[in-house]
Amino acid sequence: MKQRYTCYLSMGANLGNREQTLCRALELLGEADGVRLECVSGIYETEPWGHRDQPGFLNLALRLQTHLSPLQLLDCCQQIEARLGRERREKWGPRTIDIDLLYIPGVHLDTERLTLPHPYMFQRSFVLVPLEEIAGKEAFESRSLADWLQACTDTGGIQRIKDRPFYGDFAEI
Repeated sequence: MKQRYTCYLSMGANLGNREQTLCRALELLGEADGVRLECVSGIYETEPWGHRDQPGFLNLALRLQTHLSPLQLLDCCQQIEARLGRERREKWGPRTIDIDLLYIPGVHLDTERLTLPHPYMFQRSFVLVPLEEIAGKEAFESRSLADWLQACTDTGGIQRIKDRPFYGDFAEI
């Protein structure tokens, strides 16, 4: 029997029709073989992180179940990004879509392609706020998200602008 993972991801977009792109990325992820979306946060308008001289982002967080390995899930996410026009030009630069694997309970990786937990997730309010919406009191690295948010020094603006953008039933794994 294949191992099943609970995975937390973050999505962001700051080019084109940002909300439409996020919704399409969710649809494609929900249609992927071996993936079942469980919960999606509302959409948050956020200031850019890293390079500040670019349009603002729309961000959300999601939880899914999968039997894909973390690297297979990364491949799936990168295929969706490419399908939606993502071009990797500069680190932290503008993008049509960004799908980040944030956290898989009990999984720690440090490879050339993937680091889990995501190395910046606990430093970014635009990741922690939507994540807290869907994960509540679940512990991440032995701390609550409320504790991580209290310790977070990211002062970038974040404002919830819309309830969950996408909801549906997805095929069982």
